[in-house]
Amino acid sequence: MKRPNIVLIMTDQHRFDALGCYGNTVIETPNLDSLAQEGTVFASAYSSTPSCVPARTSLLTGMDPWHTGILGTGKGQGKMGGNFKHTLPGELSKSGYCTLGVGKMNFNPQRALNGFHQTSLDESGRVESPGFVSDYAAWFERNKTGDYGPVDHGVDWNSWMSRPFHAPEFLHPVNWTINESIRLLEKRDPTAPFFLKTSFSRPHSPYDPVPYYFDLYREKSLPAPCIGEWAGMHDQPDEAHSPNAWRGKRKNEEVLRARAGYYGLVNQIDQQIGRLFSYLRHIGAWENTVIVFTSDHGDMLGDHHLWRKTYAYEGSAHIPLIVRLPKSMRQAKAIPGRIHNPVCLQDIMPTILDSAGLPVPAVVDGSSMLPLLRGETAAWREFVHGEHSWCYSEEQEMQYVTDGRWKYIWFPRLGTEQLFDLGIDRGECRDLSGDPRYTGELAAWRERLIQVLEPRNAGLTEGSRLVCQAGQPPLVSPHYKLRTEPANVQL
Repeated sequence: MKRPNIVLIMTDQHRFDALGCYGNTVIETPNLDSLAQEGTVFASAYSSTPSCVPARTSLLTGMDPWHTGILGTGKGQGKMGGNFKHTLPGELSKSGYCTLGVGKMNFNPQRALNGFHQTSLDESGRVESPGFVSDYAAWFERNKTGDYGPVDHGVDWNSWMSRPFHAPEFLHPVNWTINESIRLLEKRDPTAPFFLKTSFSRPHSPYDPVPYYFDLYREKSLPAPCIGEWAGMHDQPDEAHSPNAWRGKRKNEEVLRARAGYYGLVNQIDQQIGRLFSYLRHIGAWENTVIVFTSDHGDMLGDHHLWRKTYAYEGSAHIPLIVRLPKSMRQAKAIPGRIHNPVCLQDIMPTILDSAGLPVPAVVDGSSMLPLLRGETAAWREFVHGEHSWCYSEEQEMQYVTDGRWKYIWFPRLGTEQLFDLGIDRGECRDLSGDPRYTGELAAWRERLIQVLEPRNAGLTEGSRLVCQAGQPPLVSPHYKLRTEPANVQL
């Protein structure tokens, strides 16, 4: 059988509920909604480490954060080096695929290929390797129509502020990402199946869609942020004053303006994705292509007075995931339109390799979702585990477990916990951990987390209890040290 082409589309900092196919009736995402109609929506997909570098490392390798050695973006954590023996593009390259990566990769060094044959990069202004200039930045300078830069609108890379893009629409990084994806496909080896990763640098801040999309959502009635009964702890005026604040209560108009910019970016991305889909149809590749759409993590957008990511809450950790199989694989069995089993980014690599008929390396922790996509009643995990080291503040370091219906969160530095019934409280507004009616549920979920953490022998557990980490050094996986030592760089 002819091997399928594979297209992996990844947005940056994209909440699960900012798509029409996930129930959002305000946002306009017709191309992705159509993809979902042909494929499958995973309703309970989560990022095990909800920030850019660790999440993308797990997707690249199929490994849990503890095994990649990157537990977050912050204390004691490292970069995604080019020293993994088994990567998704690497396994496909070794098997005869032409592998292309466009947009945000977060590799270190930034020109590392990590198994790709070719990359064309947009790294959102990051310069982490000596002399590095991204392909987007160089292209922007060659093609701009005046004396301005990519972020001369004055909104920073982690700001809650929002305004329209200041330059002509064709210069926007969203448009460039699709233009560059099509350009690399045009120049690929036509005798080999292709793997394309199209990785947008948005809707991650700055929330700067082109004026058409910004104005479109400024005129709409947008969902207000969810504010939990417990969220007063994050109403911190001394911190909220910063344009890059990670928490703090802002004026309603500021929050809604941020959401208008964010929604506008998602709409703009969807329209550009439509161009890529049209190109795949034009070259006759559409019906023989596996298409996966996902994100590395979400964005709180003011929920519970929080911004950005790294949290266990739904806005940060719950991600969109749509998988559309080639026509021949869809016709073989009735494909379920919606799957509620808990899945994570580690599952994408084995799923793609499985769909291409390729073996999955033994180091991969994730599982192929192909049996679920075929409607088979195969055994599956009961819950997803996630974590993040302390980043903005030690108090927000977290561990969580969820099955998509219940969620348990533990804050190691505070020694506190939360429990949410997502089935009736998707916004996580009511913490049930102190309600005596849920003592049994709380204990059961706490025990699940203990079962995950106990084998680490990292001082997080003692018998049947979790151990508060206040005053302790940052948690660092031993696998990070092993991976970065010269004698052990191929894990």
